Amino acid sequence: MNIFDYLEKYDYEQVVFAHDKESGLKAIIAIHDTTLGPALGGTRMWTYESEEAAIIDALRLARGMTYKAAAAGLNLGGGKTVIIGDPKKDKSEALFRAFGRYVQSLNGRYITAEDVGTTVQDMDWIHLETDYVTGISPAFGSSGNPSPVTAYGTYVGMKAAAKVAFGDDSLAGKTIAVQGVGSVAFNLLKHLHEEGANLIVTDINEENVNRAVKEFGAKAVGVNEIYGVECDIFSPNALGGIINDDTIPQLKAKLIAGAANNQLMEERHGDILHEKGIVYAPDYVINAGGLINVADELKGYNRERAMKKVETIYDNILKVFEIVERDNIPSYKAADRMAEERIEQMRKVRSNFIKNEKSILNR
Repeated sequence: MNIFDYLEKYDYEQVVFAHDKESGLKAIIAIHDTTLGPALGGTRMWTYESEEAAIIDALRLARGMTYKAAAAGLNLGGGKTVIIGDPKKDKSEALFRAFGRYVQSLNGRYITAEDVGTTVQDMDWIHLETDYVTGISPAFGSSGNPSPVTAYGTYVGMKAAAKVAFGDDSLAGKTIAVQGVGSVAFNLLKHLHEEGANLIVTDINEENVNRAVKEFGAKAVGVNEIYGVECDIFSPNALGGIINDDTIPQLKAKLIAGAANNQLMEERHGDILHEKGIVYAPDYVINAGGLINVADELKGYNRERAMKKVETIYDNILKVFEIVERDNIPSYKAADRMAEERIEQMRKVRSNFIKNEKSILNR
């Protein structure tokens, strides 16, 4: 790949290649945009098929974090790290401490966190070398498992999207098909059950399904049946790319709202939903609760403050659909536009401040 062409196309700020021979560290830190604040994004460890694939993944994920933070109203930019290696075999204290020293060398431009293939223990090792890490053990002042907070944010976002789709944000009596019953979705089911929703669930893990049936009186269906069930809301909480050419014709729901990342297989599938009149709550707006919660750790974690900020996801979803109406565009484009408008507004404000500061110094 022509890396500088790619950086220019999507306006990236910095890419750092981190290498340590003794520990075996091979990592790429991508910083997309710090207009709103330091770049925050997790560290992913994966067995990439090539170094180019790892670089592309880091860049793609970093840019996504810029949009996610901006849309959530956080004063943070977007970044991401990928470590090339097998998370089951190649981890060591030395590797993560070596990586922590690279994070420290960026002097706060980038703050890392847990991601696919990394754990709280890995973050604790990084923390031995730098304070620019979140998601560490609660003993160090962390907020702990982010899943319940992500679930709560998804729940309040679903209520806002329901207001758009049905004219009322009540979920009582609504039939909601929930795909995936992992940690986030199970906590989401609690909220939905407490409000009186009728639940249909599926998961590749039969134990998860049985637990949801027992705890919430949910109806279980097969993994391929979930798309075509009669329901008001379809809630994806597992794999990405599940809104596609095969699944869209099966959907009977008027609203799609869930915590899964990258739900649209391609952007054109968001266009199709818009044309069909299906309300789609953009994934990175509705599932931002975990990021908001982790971001609060940077101030010295306060759960009450964090949860109040998570509740603003309700307003953010409504803002997305205001832009849908204003600009007559699909919701996935409206979410991007909302994020881009905030970044551009702050870019201008900060530019004016810098100009004024320079003029004062030159007097």
